[in-house]
Amino acid sequence: MASECSRNLAALGLLLASMLLAPAARADDCATVLAQGAGTAADTRCVEQAYRAPRTDWPAPNVDAGVKWEELGPRPQLPAQPPALVALGEQLFHDRRLSRAQDISCASCHAPHLGFGDGRRFAAGHEGQLGARHSPGLWGVGLVPQLMWDGRADSLEAQALLPIVNPVEMAMDLPALLKRLNTETDYPQHFARAFGGHGRTLAVTLTRLSSALATYQRTLQAPRTRFDEFIEGRTQALTTQQLRGLHLFRTKARCMNCHSGPQFTQHAFHQIGISLLGRPAQDLGRQAVTRRAEDAGAMRTPSLRGVARTAPYMHNGLLPQLRGVLDLYNAGLPQPRNRPDIPPPSPLIKPLKLTPDEIQALEAFLRTL
Repeated sequence: MASECSRNLAALGLLLASMLLAPAARADDCATVLAQGAGTAADTRCVEQAYRAPRTDWPAPNVDAGVKWEELGPRPQLPAQPPALVALGEQLFHDRRLSRAQDISCASCHAPHLGFGDGRRFAAGHEGQLGARHSPGLWGVGLVPQLMWDGRADSLEAQALLPIVNPVEMAMDLPALLKRLNTETDYPQHFARAFGGHGRTLAVTLTRLSSALATYQRTLQAPRTRFDEFIEGRTQALTTQQLRGLHLFRTKARCMNCHSGPQFTQHAFHQIGISLLGRPAQDLGRQAVTRRAEDAGAMRTPSLRGVARTAPYMHNGLLPQLRGVLDLYNAGLPQPRNRPDIPPPSPLIKPLKLTPDEIQALEAFLRTL
């Protein structure tokens, strides 16, 4: 038994020595491997060399002609906000008195522990009514230029009142809300402190209400992750499998066509084929805002920061698991046939031909964000 153990230890020692003394993969060989996607475990050495190097030396991503992309980078620093106004906005965000029946708050659909989403396919609103869209998470929402899935609001102040008045959501009449907050609550005192009023009270107005809610939401940021450590210079923060997923994200999986930059989104609108166009339950998306035919079914591309924590996915909550999203994109989001009346999806949508091992590596990377 002792001699057998000795032989096994000797063999292990030779294996480790060969690994440590093996020469680095040739640069020209790695260039070829990386250009082809480097999706297999056999390409490990090339992936390691490429992505444990400075970010400026990373292989260029594969993006389609005309796509405006930005290199991945550290999360942007959120601007500081007045603490008293943030506290007031947070209080309002969780206050059910902003709804008609006083049973729903903003946090009912945007719960902090769920990435400021609600974990449901469709949110339940006034009298249990269900909307037609999934409640998006709010991490990093202060950096989004056009809000809502269809981009109908161009600022958080403009967006803040929309769920309050929506008859399917909070269903509140705004004049009645102002009367309630000014006469039935102590908010006039809170508003005076937050807005620097000279008296002991300050009237609650729609402008001040939306400002407080918007200010609080501008502070919402996804928790720090292993990717944050990696992109800030600790290159060992990601495993080899996660690095392979990063490379696939940038190349064969074509993710950088829509999800680039520090926030993993260009904030563009795309019709990807799941808006049920031409069917009774169709969602016209961006077209309802712009009235342009080419915007039919187009939805805002969300950030991928914290994506593993914000299921279900898509504007209609169609997919309950992240793996399902990857499988659907891998198939090229199959479209209805023989329907010339339906606008085609974005040309960026193409079958990816990822192997199961590659999909697993890509998912592993996404879970680090």
